[in-house]
Amino acid sequence: MAVVLDSDAVVGFLDRDDALYDAADAAIRDLVREQRLLVSVVTYAEVLTGARLGHHDEGQVRGFFAQLVSEVLPVDVTVADKAAEFRSRLKSLRMPDALILATAETNPDVDLIVTGDAQVPKVPGLDCAIRLLR
Repeated sequence: MAVVLDSDAVVGFLDRDDALYDAADAAIRDLVREQRLLVSVVTYAEVLTGARLGHHDEGQVRGFFAQLVSEVLPVDVTVADKAAEFRSRLKSLRMPDALILATAETNPDVDLIVTGDAQVPKVPGLDCAIRLLR
């Protein structure tokens, strides 16, 4: 099986000053031994944007994706449709987050989403298990 890492989990892992650093570091180090780590292309774009804005070292970001992430999952029409469903059920859910969740939900290999966003467990219709970083 596989795990989808939300953007805040990746940022938490990469940034020692992030409030989620300890939890993200422990979770990712534990999961990478047993599971394939996946990310949505949305997470890839968000974290890479942060690097290009100077929030993280771009080499470190690229190294994380190259060494620890097994696959960057695309957004296609099926994912977009599921994201629209999530977003329409929980209007406060941001579209990038809906796309990341939909990417996980539509991939049959994914059974867990790791996130620091307390709103994720509130998303109606989400079948994947959630590991909420605190």
